[in-house]
Formats: sequence, C-alpha cells, structure tokens
Amino acid sequence: MELFFLAVLVITMAGALGSGFPVAFALPGAAIISISLAGITGLIFAGDASAYFHSGDPQQWLSAGVTNLRGVFWEVERDTLIAIPLFIFMGIMLQRSKIAEDLLVTMAQLFGPVPGGLGISVVFVGALLAATTGIVGATVVAMGLISLPAMLRNNYSPSLATGTIAASGTLGQIIPPSIVLIILADQLASATDQASTARKALHKASTGEISMPSNFDVSSTSAGEMFLGAFVPGILLVLIYMAYILIYAFLKPSAAPAVKVEGKFDSAFWGTVALTLIPPLTLIFLVLGSIIAGVATVNQAGAIGAAGAMIMAGYRLYEGPNKKMTFVPAILALLALGSLAYVISNYEMNLKSVDTAEDQFGIMLGVIASVVMIVAVVWSGWRVFKTHGTLDGVMMETAKTTSLVFIILLGAAMLTSAFRAFGGEELVREFLNSLPGGFWTQFLIVMLVIFVLGFFLDFIEIAVVVVPIVAPILLADPSANITAVWLGVMIGLNIQTSFLTPPFGFALFYLRGVAPATVKTMAMYKGVIAFISLQLMALAVVGFYPPLVNYLPNRVSFLSDNAPPPRNPKLQYCLEEYVGGQDTGASSAVMVAITKAQGLDLSALPQSMAKDLAEGFSAASEAFVSLDEAFAMEQAVEEAAVVYRPKQIIVRKIEKEIRKLEEEADDIRIIAGRMRDESLAPRRERLEAKREAMLAEAEVLRAEIPATWEPVHDEFAALTTAEQKARSMYQRHADTSWEAAMEAVQTLRANDAFMVLEDELRALRGYIETVAETDEAAEDTVKALEDKFSDVEGAGDVRSALGKARRDMRVNKFDREAALEEYDEALAEYETQKIWRAEAVGLVPELEAYLDGIRSTLGLRSQDGLSRDAALFMASCSSKHRDISLNF
Repeated sequence: MELFFLAVLVITMAGALGSGFPVAFALPGAAIISISLAGITGLIFAGDASAYFHSGDPQQWLSAGVTNLRGVFWEVERDTLIAIPLFIFMGIMLQRSKIAEDLLVTMAQLFGPVPGGLGISVVFVGALLAATTGIVGATVVAMGLISLPAMLRNNYSPSLATGTIAASGTLGQIIPPSIVLIILADQLASATDQASTARKALHKASTGEISMPSNFDVSSTSAGEMFLGAFVPGILLVLIYMAYILIYAFLKPSAAPAVKVEGKFDSAFWGTVALTLIPPLTLIFLVLGSIIAGVATVNQAGAIGAAGAMIMAGYRLYEGPNKKMTFVPAILALLALGSLAYVISNYEMNLKSVDTAEDQFGIMLGVIASVVMIVAVVWSGWRVFKTHGTLDGVMMETAKTTSLVFIILLGAAMLTSAFRAFGGEELVREFLNSLPGGFWTQFLIVMLVIFVLGFFLDFIEIAVVVVPIVAPILLADPSANITAVWLGVMIGLNIQTSFLTPPFGFALFYLRGVAPATVKTMAMYKGVIAFISLQLMALAVVGFYPPLVNYLPNRVSFLSDNAPPPRNPKLQYCLEEYVGGQDTGASSAVMVAITKAQGLDLSALPQSMAKDLAEGFSAASEAFVSLDEAFAMEQAVEEAAVVYRPKQIIVRKIEKEIRKLEEEADDIRIIAGRMRDESLAPRRERLEAKREAMLAEAEVLRAEIPATWEPVHDEFAALTTAEQKARSMYQRHADTSWEAAMEAVQTLRANDAFMVLEDELRALRGYIETVAETDEAAEDTVKALEDKFSDVEGAGDVRSALGKARRDMRVNKFDREAALEEYDEALAEYETQKIWRAEAVGLVPELEAYLDGIRSTLGLRSQDGLSRDAALFMASCSSKHRDISLNF
C-alpha cells in the first residue's frame, strides 16, 4: 500500500502540473492529499492511521513538512537564501536599464569585422549578462530582438544565429552569480548532513567501529563555494562556444561572414566601448571579486550588486535637461568606494580599538565616504523612480519572482516530506544501489532523469524536488567520494543543457516568441544541436576532471585568513603528499639542518630539556623513514585492492541485504507486539510468519558469503592498519621534532623576562616573614608574582613552588614556616634556571636555524597556517576525488 500512495502522490503532482495548476500549490497540495488519504484509509481498513506509512503517522509527516519550512527561514546558519532577492533585483534592474542593448550593439561593432564576429559578440554579451542579470528569459529575448535581425541581415545562417543566441542566453544558469547555484547550495547543504549520517552508519556497519574518522566525512558547501566552483566551467563553456563559432566561420565563411562596420575605430568609438563595457565589468568584479577575495559573503555581495545596478541605471536612464549631471552620482559612488578602500587599508576602523587622533581621522573619513555612497545610491534610485516608474516595475518584478521562488521552496519541502513518508527515498536508494556499475551508473541515471525533467520543469522545481532525494545517495557513496560543490555544478550544467533541448527547451520557446516568421522552428532546433553537443562535451570534461570545479574554492579557502589549521585531520593525506614531494636527500636543506642539530652540544641545558631535544632531533630523522614506510604500505594496499575490491563489493552487497531484512523484521516485531487485541490475531500471525521468512532469507544470504572472506578481509585490514600506523607514527615524529626545539627556543627567548623578576622574587621573602597572618592580601600578593612567572616560558617549576607557598598563606590555614620552605624551593629553582639560561642562550641561533630548516616539512603540522606553496598544493591535491571505499 505504501507504493500505492507513493504513486498517488506522484500522479497527483504530475496531473496538477500538467493541467496548468500553479507549481507553488501543486507541490504541497499533492503532499497533503496523499498523506491525508493514506491516513484515512489506514484508519478505516486497518484500524491504524499509520498502517500505510513507511514509518510514523500522518500527523508526524505533516508536521515534518512544516518543520522543513521553518528550517528554510528560521535557522541562523541557513541565510544563503537572503541573497536571492538581491541578485534578482540586480538582474531585473540591469535588464530594465537597457544595459543589454548597449552591450550587444557596441560588441557587434567591435567584433563585426572578424569572421563569425557577430556570433562571438553574442556569446561575449551573453556571458556578461549571465554574470550580471542571470535571467535566462530576459537575456534570450533581448538578444533575439537586437542581434538576431542584425545577424540575419548580414547573411548569417539562421540555424547558427538562433543556436548561438539560445545557448548564450542560458549561460545565466551556470555563470555566477546565479539563482540556480544559490538554491542548489541551500539544498546541498541539507543533503550533506543526510549523506554524512548515512556514511557514518555504513562505516559502523562495515567496520564495527562506533565513530568514523573525520577525514572520511562528507564536506558541505555554500553559495560562495558554488559560485567559485562554477566560475571556471562557465568560462570554459564560453570559450568552447567562441571556438566553435570561429571554426564554423573558417570552414564555412558564407554561414558567418565578416561584417563591415560603418564609422571608424577612433577615440570616440573606443570611448563608447569603454563606457559600455567597463561599468558592467566593474560590477562583476565587485560582486564576484568580493566573494573570491573573502571580503564579502554572498549576501553582502548581493547587496553590492543591487546598489551597483541602481547606480548604473541611474546614469543610463537619466533624461534630465542638464546632461552634465548624468554621471555625477556614479562618480560620487566611485570616489566614495575608493575612499573607503583607502581608509580601510590605512586606518584602524574598529571603534573599540581607536586610541589615536590618526585613527579618529580615519573613522571620520570613513563616515564621510559612507554618507557620500548613500547619497549616490539614493540619488540614483530617485532618478530610476522618476524615469517612467522604472523602480516601481523593478521592485514589483523582484517581489513576484522572489515570492515565486520561496513559495516553491515551501511547497517542495512538504512534497519531499510526503515522498519520504511512503518510503520513496528508500525506494530510490534501493533502485540506484541495485544498478550494476556502482556510483557512475547511479550518477548517469540521475543526470539523465534531471536532463529529461528539464524539458518540463523549471530549474527551481528540479533543484528543490529532485536534488534533496538523490543528492544524499550520491554524496554518501565512499567509492566516488565526490564533493557537494562538484555535484551542484554538474547538476547546474545539466539543467542548462536541458533548457536548450528540442522540443521543450525553455530557451527555444523564448526565442521562438521574438524570432521573425522567416526563421523556421526546425532551423532553430538544428542550430541548438551543435551547442547541446558542446555543452555535453563540457559536462563530460568537468565530470572527468573535478579539479576544474574544486580547485578554485579550495584555493580561496586555503589562502584565506580563515583557512583550516594544518593539524585538521581532513588535510593530513595531502599534507603528507606535500612533505613527501619535497627534496629530503642527504644534501637537502632539511637533512642538513637535522644533521647539524644532532651535533649540537646540549650540556648547558637541564637534563630533561636536553633529553627532549635529543629525542626531537632523532624523531626528525625517523619521521621521513615513517613517511616512506607509509607510502610503501599505501602502494601495497593499492596492489592488494585489485584482488580484494571485487570480493568486498560482493560481500558488502550481501551484508547490506541482510541488514535490510533484519531491520524490516525488527520493525514487524514491534508492530506485531502492539497488536494485543484478539481481533487482530490473524494479522499478527501473518506478520510473524513474514518476519520468520525474512530472518530465514537473511540466513540464506549469510551462507552465500564466501568462507574465504574473513581471512582475505583480515589480511587486507592488516595492510590498511599498517599504513595508518605508519602515518600516525610519522605525525608523532614530526610533531616531536618541532615541539621540543620550539619549546627550548621560547624558553631561552624569555630570559630577559625571567631575569627581570629576580628582585621581586628576592623581596618576597621579607614580605612572607613580616606579613600578618590575618592579612587577606597576603595570598593575592604571592599570586600576582606567581602569575608573572606563569607568563614566562619554562618557569613552571618556580611558579609551582610559589603556588604552594601561596596556599600555605591562606588566612584560615596560615603556615609561615611551610610558606618560607616553599619559597626557598622557588628561589633555589630560580637560581638554577638563571645559571643554565645564561649558559644556553648561545644555542638559540642554532635551534632557530634547525626550526627554519624543517618549517616547511616536518614542522608544517605545528604552524598556525599553511605557507603559500603548501596551500596551493593542498588546493590541488584536495580538489581530486579520492576513493575511500576500502575503509568501509
């Protein structure tokens, strides 16, 4: 019956959508109808409203939908969606301000003399509009109205012209900032949580270990990472389009001829090009650059884009009598922006930290620049408001589009809840996992389904309905170990491709509406086929080379101030690869530093410190031996995996079926146990019989596990354990090699601070001898000196003795004799340290040279952050998907 009501859910939704019922109401309506119908049917025919649900009851699943809705808005961590209305406002404002028209006309004049130049200009403008407006329909219509007549008039092939316009218009789906990417980031953030839970459960079931190492966990994503991940694939797609048009024009000049442009390429022309091109490029730089540089979050970048679009529209739509005032608000905004950049770079702008007149002057300049920026934005907004009511229209369209997006998000949350209520998610998981070929078969099926759904559904419905169901399944698979940002970009590229595909591609509908009757529909279909092939090629390239997506987000992350520390468990594999790739030969700088350190005379140091240093220098040599051993064991694991992996796949599949049967049998046991009424005895007996059959089937499956599996598994596990042990040993040796020397250097560097406290320490004896036993300040006086020694590296023994003396001076337990005895121990320890500190201070340069020698290798784990070279290597290494299934 669960399958029946799941079918009711899907058919109801499809029927509502097919009949033209609004999507925002079709999604939650289908969920409410199917859940209510299942609950009523269960109550009538089984006496239990929850009888026909996979788990839970109708009330729980309806409330789960409401909880999902609440999570979209009320969770502080999920603020990504705030950027949606900002970017929508930015796109509509630029579209209404005729920026697209200016770009198309100017770029056509610039590229026209080149064979295929008009087509290249369309692609170029499409990319710029994608990075500013991101609105597919508006972009296709604008280019169809302006560029298509010009291309046809200059004897361009109708199929090439329409294909170029349709394909260029869809770039807004993938080139950031894109609403698609923001929604995908939000959905994937939730999907990674589910995938993480599923992977931990798989690890526990496979290994029996309670906790899974964090380096095996699924990493989440954000809108900023999605923007960065989609940037390179978007540019790749643009370059592929341009290359295709150039090659097409070269092979068939009559289909894309060069166009003679009236006028000259004089200073006036280049001035027009600059005025047309620089403002949108500047806006793109401010929006994307602020995200890439880590200066602004996606939400803040959206606000920058909205304000920038308002300023651009302010001078573009200005129709006042005084033309000299056209660019004044924009100039004021640029001056304010430059001033803000200057004061932020040169002055302390935190009000709590301001303590000089210079800082106060910087704050004053910042306030003035901020006021000027506000004036420029408000002035531009007033102009847009007064010009044909443009601001009214933009605000209304923004409100409509934003409402549409959010209402669909709400409806999709309820639909997903109903889908899970009837076991749909588990059904999809079982179907995908049953497919031969593992992850890539699953992935191709999912991408094919999304591609087909793109014929009928908008990107929003696909992102909020399909992605939450399939993404956790794909992300949880340890064999592929894909990143969420890569999956999101692949889905975005796929959705973009489906927008072009005949006969239902949305971009084709938009273009058909504005194309002249002389352009046949079949010519349009013929034109987009080549571009669909190009997009599929780009999809394949990105699919087979994940660093195209993963590298840029990783690079920005590792080079930022908030980069993960080198000791982060997730970084250790790549960190060890980086160290292993350095020159560690006998004549290398690091080995020379280690050899020189091992020859140092440490006799001046205390015995314990000298021992620690000697062990540290020895550990430095042993660390590289452990690392080589780890690499050798890794190679042995890879060789053994050739035989082990096929057996592991078979056994894990059998074990998964056994777990499923045992879980279902346990659920039946619970349900049957609740049927205490005698009238339900027949049904209880049927359930118990079904349970026994399931358990028997599980035993049959268990017998299918090869008898040789245990010894094979134990042998392979011994190899992986040996590899992990070697890596752990390397980490321990590396840390020891750095920490012992660093502690000694910090101790000796503190000599001056140590010596300064001598007079105060010696004066303390007289104070202890004369202080009254009832003086409550006595303990505080000793405590003050104790704290000063706490701040001195290596003075812990002196501080400890003073602490004991302080405790002997408590008012209710005052013991002057014991306090003086502890004080004498503190003074004796001070005298001892004073001697060896003075004798050993000459070791500091040698120890610092040793630390500098191992800093970029063995000492890397102990640094506060990664060096630039290490960060770039880590970005490259971690951008590749690494198979970790052998650990499951």
